[in-house]
Amino acid sequence: MQLKVVAFAQARDQLGFDEVVIDCDCQETPRTLLHRLQPEFFPGPMRVAIDHQYADWDAPVGNARELALIPPVSGG
Repeated sequence: MQLKVVAFAQARDQLGFDEVVIDCDCQETPRTLLHRLQPEFFPGPMRVAIDHQYADWDAPVGNARELALIPPVSGG
């Protein structure tokens, strides 16, 4: 299946893309997919969303269509 990976702000800067479509298996997790895309990438406090729902880094992506990488937001 194909999955769109969307990266925002610092995630985009670190990964070098804002959007990419990859082939993946429904049992893969956001962590394994990111490691496959860029082995040295460390998400730190970044959040992940699968089809617009926050998810755990080790949750299978299932039949999702989109994976979003969301860095922490600061404000004041």
